[in-house]
Amino acid sequence: MDVAMIDDRMLPISELDRPYLDRGLYFGDGVYEVLRSYDGHLVALDEHLARFERSLREIQIFNVDIETIRQKVLSGFNAGGYANAKIYFHVTRGSESRDHLPGSGITPNFLMTVSELKDKPETKERGIAVSTHPDWRWKRCDIKSLNLLPNVLARIEVQKKGASEAILVGDDGMITEGAGSAFFAVDGKENAVITRPLGNEILPSITRAMVMRISQNARLSVIEKTLTPAQAAECDELFLAVTTKDIMPITQFDGVRIGSGQCGELTRRLIDEFAAFLKEVNKS
Repeated sequence: MDVAMIDDRMLPISELDRPYLDRGLYFGDGVYEVLRSYDGHLVALDEHLARFERSLREIQIFNVDIETIRQKVLSGFNAGGYANAKIYFHVTRGSESRDHLPGSGITPNFLMTVSELKDKPETKERGIAVSTHPDWRWKRCDIKSLNLLPNVLARIEVQKKGASEAILVGDDGMITEGAGSAFFAVDGKENAVITRPLGNEILPSITRAMVMRISQNARLSVIEKTLTPAQAAECDELFLAVTTKDIMPITQFDGVRIGSGQCGELTRRLIDEFAAFLKEVNKS
């Protein structure tokens, strides 16, 4: 008899519940999204769903209706009842006996969680410390897949150094992105923000795109190029862009103080423009 054990409970494999046979559990065979609301309004839902649809297509999961996902997200958001909410959802290829090659005709699994987000404005003033770490991820980081073990390990290691985020560095010595965020530098002399160009090495971050959009309103140009850690440490200001925190100043990079050690002037300008942008979005 084929058997399974869950903690100390032994049972026939045939009696395992579907979640224990999920290909997401065994192989990370699925993709996910995280979006948020501000003051009762979901932000960039269309953009998140478009990226989600692309991720599904890239890993060859074709039997998911995006409009159905949209309705699930809206239903979950309304049920949560939070003005400022974090919505996480994922789709895996489905549940079946463990085998690398997926069977035909399996039904995708959907999971969503909705939780309250409590913003901390004081953190933006103080900024955060970050530390570099080798980028051990796979070669398709443009897909928002469930395979996040390298990100987890990077966060564990930099936390030991007192850092809140890992800034990942590729084998070529160039910064890719944060373990869970987009990475930006600020050149005060050029009045410009700098970020890595899109490619397989980084996720096409929705918040990154928003920052690039509002930079014009903040009278800043955008330069897309790669930086080494040494070059980043010499920049006037640094910040992260991430859905759950929008723009987060970096005030310490690999133990080096950035600028005055507080949120920089141009980063502050971007934070203010981002807030104004959100107000306009919420009105529409």
